[in-house]
Amino acid sequence: MDTPFPTLFYIRSKATKPCRVEHKLRNIGCFFVLAFLWLLPSFAFAGEATQQLDLKSHFVGYFAVAITVLAYAIAMTEDLHQLSKAKPMVLGSALIWLAIFVYYSVEYGTAKNVAPVFQSNLTAYAELFLFITVSMTFLNAMTERGIFDALRIVLANRKYSYRQLFWITGVLAFLLSLVISSLTVGLLMGYIILVIGKGNPKFVGLAGLNAVVAANAGGTMSPLGGISTFFVWQQNMLHFTEFFNLTLPCIVNFLVPAAIMHFSVPKETPAFAKETPVLKRGSKRVIFIFIITFSITILSNVFLDMPAIAGMMLGLAILQFFAYYLTKTERLSHFLIPATQETSDSNKGFDVFKCIAGVDWDTLLFFYGAMMIVGALSFLGYLDAMAHYLFTEISPTVANILIGLSSSSIDNGTLMFVVLNMHPNLPVGQWLLLTLTLGVGGSLLAIGSAPALHVLGLMKGNMKEGEGYTFTLHLRWMPAILLGFFASIATLFLINGGKF
Repeated sequence: MDTPFPTLFYIRSKATKPCRVEHKLRNIGCFFVLAFLWLLPSFAFAGEATQQLDLKSHFVGYFAVAITVLAYAIAMTEDLHQLSKAKPMVLGSALIWLAIFVYYSVEYGTAKNVAPVFQSNLTAYAELFLFITVSMTFLNAMTERGIFDALRIVLANRKYSYRQLFWITGVLAFLLSLVISSLTVGLLMGYIILVIGKGNPKFVGLAGLNAVVAANAGGTMSPLGGISTFFVWQQNMLHFTEFFNLTLPCIVNFLVPAAIMHFSVPKETPAFAKETPVLKRGSKRVIFIFIITFSITILSNVFLDMPAIAGMMLGLAILQFFAYYLTKTERLSHFLIPATQETSDSNKGFDVFKCIAGVDWDTLLFFYGAMMIVGALSFLGYLDAMAHYLFTEISPTVANILIGLSSSSIDNGTLMFVVLNMHPNLPVGQWLLLTLTLGVGGSLLAIGSAPALHVLGLMKGNMKEGEGYTFTLHLRWMPAILLGFFASIATLFLINGGKF
């Protein structure tokens, strides 16, 4: 790829359609959860409050499960019918809640007890929606200012060997995912690896795999790095400072497979034409505002118990005012700098709302449907039955490890929201274990995490068939990743055994 670094809008369009086989394999895992839900009506519990009936064995419950299965089936076959995955999920959630409201209205003459439950789920989604929107807006702004393109050029100009680049890109993926969505980190590092590894598919494949594992591991130790960790933080299951307990386990999870793969990475040094990185006007200040935003978000939550989204919205407001400043001072900048095409492009202000438009709205609306469906199934009693089986009938430790392993084929954000809606009574240690296993479990298969799927799509469009990062390559190295998975669990028990 010799083109300049594209904006995230371009990357997303290239990477959101991984090959059909891997896409289908990932989604098959959802049916195991849904099939399990079908079996749950046989569990019945007494003592339910009259305002929330146990409807697992009622027509409304069966209708909800049927709609859930149908909505997920349509969403999972998106590549066949070209219908975006958000549409069936949003419609399915609306139909399920409509059925619940109708039942309560007909049976009791009012559905006032249902409305607060719906609104609580909507509030949880609204915070996630705004958090991801602000985070992606900052990322799109930094991309538009040329920051990540400059990073690519700097790495190329330093004349590092492939092995050095393997570790540098892995560490960068790990660190960036602490404050940026691991999905986006996967796209960014995938593009950089493609460019600097052009002509050496072995390096591209191993470095791409390493970046995926690193992004998942880094995102797990920070509530800002992934949807599942954000849910845990949002619901106050773990305080922000308690995520620090996952630092060493996540580092172990990244280092173990990386150290094993290191010896298979080529030793050669790639040759690149010398380039000069060009940052657009205001790029460094955008980075500074980004750092200030996340600092305010974290500190206000730790010391003031202020919701995370309040700090993020403050940062978005500052970014908007800075964009206004860049636009208004553009004429003065043109007056001071000779009017060449390069300076004309680099001195232009940028429109924040164009950056907001680059957010992946289809995924955000998909999560709306998924979260509202999970909330409805919880209200109907299915998740209480599942919680009783997982955390009472079997050991919570075993249950959390199994849930983590299942994230190798099921989206970890949806899984975490399901568990949170079960309301299990777990000590801090078990929440740490669940957060760890769900976050890093997605690294076990190429279909198990958003970074892997998007890097697969990126490689599919820019490498020859069977080259670079592929499903088969990931599967070949799965034993090393699994070793890192269990090593991270052992590390967590070693340093936090008293919390279980």
